[in-house]
Amino acid sequence: MKSNLTKNLCLLAVIAGLSACVTINIYFPAAAAEKAADKIIDDVWQLKDDAQTSTNKPVDAPAAK
Repeated sequence: MKSNLTKNLCLLAVIAGLSACVTINIYFPAAAAEKAADKIIDDVWQLKDDAQTSTNKPVDAPAAK
């Protein structure tokens, strides 16, 4: 009975050891990532420029009554 338990524990240790060695690597294409980052930066700057130009426009004076 004790040797059966020892075998099971050893088998469990081997399986746990092998599963711990598994790694998953995901590689993103550098050019595509850089292009996406540039697009996002351009969009952000465009929004910022639009906000600044809308605040810099003179407001028409209200009509006198």
